[in-house]
Amino acid sequence: MKTNAKILVVDDEDRIRRLVRMYLEKEDFTVEEAVDGTEALQLALDHDYDVILLDIMMPEMDGIEVAKELRKQKSTPIIMLTAKGEEANRVEGFEVGSDDYIVKPFSPREVVLRVKAVLRRAASHDYQEAETQTKSLIVFPHLTIDYDAHRVTADGTDVSLTPKEYELLCFMAEDPDKVFSREVLLKEVWQYEFFGDLRTVDTHVKRLREKLTNVSKEAADMIVTVWGVGYKFEVDDA
Repeated sequence: MKTNAKILVVDDEDRIRRLVRMYLEKEDFTVEEAVDGTEALQLALDHDYDVILLDIMMPEMDGIEVAKELRKQKSTPIIMLTAKGEEANRVEGFEVGSDDYIVKPFSPREVVLRVKAVLRRAASHDYQEAETQTKSLIVFPHLTIDYDAHRVTADGTDVSLTPKEYELLCFMAEDPDKVFSREVLLKEVWQYEFFGDLRTVDTHVKRLREKLTNVSKEAADMIVTVWGVGYKFEVDDA
């Protein structure tokens, strides 16, 4: 995990920004703040942050719009801050490329653990990308994963995935026919052991299937629900 990481905290409530900043700085992170979406987007485009904590409901430009615009140019990890009852907003946040969400009211300690988890994933992803240069392709009958290009194709057509959807697909596809519980996926793909929400896994699997289905039903059918257990990437040997 990267030390002295640079974090951008975006929220229109001064109290929340101050509290989060205090706890992050105790961990030796460098913290900058933005009070609305417009300021946040400008800072995020002009500077390189390791993680962005981004409130959804803000004046000027909401968090969804910020994430959507940022993803056109950068892949900076984003953790959305959402209020209870905003599940539709959380799903929309995943669709535009956020990596995680935290529901208000939250424990500042939880925020620190979530940020550390995202930083560990980023470090692990960089290492895996270097490793996979020697096995640049995984090819199945209806699906191909190109590690070098960070690209997924289904029946010859590109599938546009968020970074987390891509990681989830790669993790399961690298061990076909093995059943993974939601808890295992949360730990291995999201690296959560204490504060993870199992619905995060379900939401990502749902979106991944939908995107694959739009291109190839056969590719989507490879992601199988094992009721009462979790999911697996099933390969038809026929």
